[in-house]
Amino acid sequence: MVVLSIMMKRLFFYIILAVSVAFASCEDNDSFGVSPSNIFTFSEDTINMDTVFSTVPTPTYSFWVYNNSGDGIRINQARLQRGNQTGFRVNVDGFYLDNSMGSLVNNIEVRDGDSIRVFVELTSAANGQDVPVLLEDDLLFLLESGVEQKVNLRAFSWDAQLMDSLVVKSDMIIESSKPIVIRKGIVVDSLATLTVNHPTTLYFGADAGIDVFGRLLVNQNTEGEVVMRGDRTDRMFPYLPYDRVSGQWKGIRIHSSSFENEIRNADIHSGYYGIICDSVGYDQNRMRLSLENVTIHNCKGPGVQAFNSNISIVNCQISNTLGDCLSVYGGNAFMVYTTLAQFYPFSADRGVALRFANYDGEYNYPLHLFECYNSLVTGYADDVIMGETNDSTVAFNYHFQNSLLRTPVVEDSVRFVNVIWETAEDSVQGKMHFINIDEDNLVYDFHLDSLSTARNKAISATSFPFDRDGVMRKEDTPDVGCYEYVEKESGIN
Repeated sequence: MVVLSIMMKRLFFYIILAVSVAFASCEDNDSFGVSPSNIFTFSEDTINMDTVFSTVPTPTYSFWVYNNSGDGIRINQARLQRGNQTGFRVNVDGFYLDNSMGSLVNNIEVRDGDSIRVFVELTSAANGQDVPVLLEDDLLFLLESGVEQKVNLRAFSWDAQLMDSLVVKSDMIIESSKPIVIRKGIVVDSLATLTVNHPTTLYFGADAGIDVFGRLLVNQNTEGEVVMRGDRTDRMFPYLPYDRVSGQWKGIRIHSSSFENEIRNADIHSGYYGIICDSVGYDQNRMRLSLENVTIHNCKGPGVQAFNSNISIVNCQISNTLGDCLSVYGGNAFMVYTTLAQFYPFSADRGVALRFANYDGEYNYPLHLFECYNSLVTGYADDVIMGETNDSTVAFNYHFQNSLLRTPVVEDSVRFVNVIWETAEDSVQGKMHFINIDEDNLVYDFHLDSLSTARNKAISATSFPFDRDGVMRKEDTPDVGCYEYVEKESGIN
């Protein structure tokens, strides 16, 4: 046993000696030259933060510094060219460029075949301008050889009105040429009316939205557009701004105490939902929600969802939602000159373009009347329209006229008048109706293509079997679907 123990000790000694020699050999080969030809390569030569809001810290950006030169490289100094004048914050391989210490670090070694990572953030100062102002700096790497390399840091800094939250307890009008950034949300009290007019753009934080207990009015006396969107102005990928990604903010919720909400000329996009009208005692003489020339696009939940409500949707586009584009559970709904387009790109388990029902779960909601005129309802699936009832004693009334519907033919000439039934076998169908459905870059333009079968299929509002004010378009056009679309590229990219 003693002999074995001595042998084991000797073996362990020789192993340690061999490993030490190997490490010493590696260290001997890790030379650091000063040849001007030995330089870094960068994963990015420009860090472009797009548009940022002044005084608001940005997300963290990063890039890699690679040494594939064949020799070790020493960085004598890494520094921001403009020091602490721009608001950029940089960490190089774990070393923070402290603004109080000249915004630089010294003596960083990068062995041959190795790499380091650099992190960049920005908090820009207010610039006093109404438009974004270019802000840039260079991160300089002074090598031991005397060679200087750089990566450009740039952003457009935009002054904004910043709010953690807004509680509207008395009537208020918001009308601003500067962006308004709301981190935690807006609450409209039950006795108050909030009016939002052009040229306002509201940028909401991830957990922020509008909760309406009183009344919401958008663009009552102005022709311009109000935009509601998320506050991320950077990009998820080089080709994809966060503004094209759903679920960036909450959306608008109309609570049970809220009536007579009117939204005109608005672009509401990339929220978790668009607009939800909570269940309420149905009142045929009081409108819950009127939408006119409104785009609701790219939601991670429903586009418009109404329970037991009286709603009007005129000349609108509701498109690309993980939930249903439009779902009506009971009440009364009127839809004319509207496009429902279900091309949600992030999940195959998407909802339908249109759902109307007289119940939801265990609750019955009498559907007094759902009316659809001069509208286009399409999407990816073979059937994007669901009419649902589970009790024949509960009202379930609906009427479609002069509309293009992607759903199997229904043999009912009373409820379906002059309807075009679309199928996947049609020569023009689905996304072919529209000018541009770019699924790779998530860019959508739902203007009608010249070959669309929705052309010249509408009827004049004077031909409707009832009196309905305010449904005529500003130009006399015979096309089915929305006419005055809000352009999708409204974000800052």
